[in-house]
Amino acid sequence: MTISHDTPPLSTFGLRVNAAKQGAVTSHGLPDEENSLEFRLGPEHTPIQSMRRARSFVAKVLPALLAGGGDAEHVEESVLAVLTELVDVTARHRASVDLSGRISCDRDHVLITVGDLGRPLPAPEEEPGLFLVHRLADDIGQHREDSGGYAVWASIPVRMGRTSS
Repeated sequence: MTISHDTPPLSTFGLRVNAAKQGAVTSHGLPDEENSLEFRLGPEHTPIQSMRRARSFVAKVLPALLAGGGDAEHVEESVLAVLTELVDVTARHRASVDLSGRISCDRDHVLITVGDLGRPLPAPEEEPGLFLVHRLADDIGQHREDSGGYAVWASIPVRMGRTSS
């Protein structure tokens, strides 16, 4: 999906929500619940437009993605800040025509993935916005995609509304 003027502002295309019973027992270390959304931005958007569009789209559906989280407001702010920085770096150094993003959430983390960066992830000294990413994320990295570019990712810790036993 390309976010464009033709896309309804609250479109849920690309939003996949897998509902699982709250408190279900995880098997083999896999999360009992994962929610995710995906977006794609075409080459017609400047880096600033790409940042604004990605942030706007994600901000509209993020509350549903984090539904039930005890610290959801803080997590939303962190996710949007990290997303904005990763989209900015990727949009300015694109390896392919489209910029893609995926945000997934389990009970412990929100994983933000943005691709297709045309170079390895730079150091924060070169891209100062990455200082914020390193401060908010508990892990950050990259991996090579089939296209030859890099997908960059950051993990934001979450404490979803768990009850103590």
